[in-house]
Amino acid sequence: MDSEDIPPSQQKITIATVTYNAGALISRTIRSVEEQDYAAIEHLIIDGNSNDDTLEQVHHYQERNSIAKTRHEVNCLSEPDNGLYDAMNKALQMAEGQYILFLNAGDVLHSATTISDIMRQVNDLPKQPGVIYGNTDIVDAEGRFIRHRRLAPSGKLTWKSFKSGMLVCHQAFIANTDLAKELPYDLKYRYSSDFDWCIRVMRLADRENMPLYYVSNVVSDFLQGGMTKQHHQASLNERFRIMMHHYGWFSTFCYHLWFVIRAFLKKQ
Repeated sequence: MDSEDIPPSQQKITIATVTYNAGALISRTIRSVEEQDYAAIEHLIIDGNSNDDTLEQVHHYQERNSIAKTRHEVNCLSEPDNGLYDAMNKALQMAEGQYILFLNAGDVLHSATTISDIMRQVNDLPKQPGVIYGNTDIVDAEGRFIRHRRLAPSGKLTWKSFKSGMLVCHQAFIANTDLAKELPYDLKYRYSSDFDWCIRVMRLADRENMPLYYVSNVVSDFLQGGMTKQHHQASLNERFRIMMHHYGWFSTFCYHLWFVIRAFLKKQ
């Protein structure tokens, strides 16, 4: 299906993938987007000037896409950046879809119909949501299922729900692009700016009276590990500061006290 053949009822969704020397992982992410049966997809690949074969794989992807049965828009920007969240901000500036989803190198959409299943539901809604969110599975480097993500969202999510932790994985958080563009990632957070960003997007959606819409689908398969796992303590420290900013000192202290008690009880 050519881009000019996309039905008017299909809202475009931007999928943004940030990479740097991700040659060992990028092919699975590319393949999962390439296989989507939903035509109105813009895939932005924001690369930090990789010196491995990442860009070669992206080039081959663009060639295949040009003759694919269901063609998507595939655009790549490769230049030095100031880290992961700076690259994500570039994606926000470039995004042209009505919604945006960040899918990191190594992470994949759950099935070939993931986007079409989600957007079919959204197109039938009486009011367009500020955020669409769903579930996440954890997989290993070979793409094998490990477990469902421990923290899971419900159908009654609000911006205050993240007091209990990041209930929605960043790779299953689809934001209205107009809202998202107003709220760039805060670069003072090196490991948990996505946590802060999701809260701010939900707060803005609440102010704009735009609903948060839950799809029960598994949206993405999340690669076990990742930057926050590799810098676990620094990430926790940042999350504490973020919660203090959004929820206040007392609430944050009480929730963290409960986290400690819960962890202790699980060890008994």
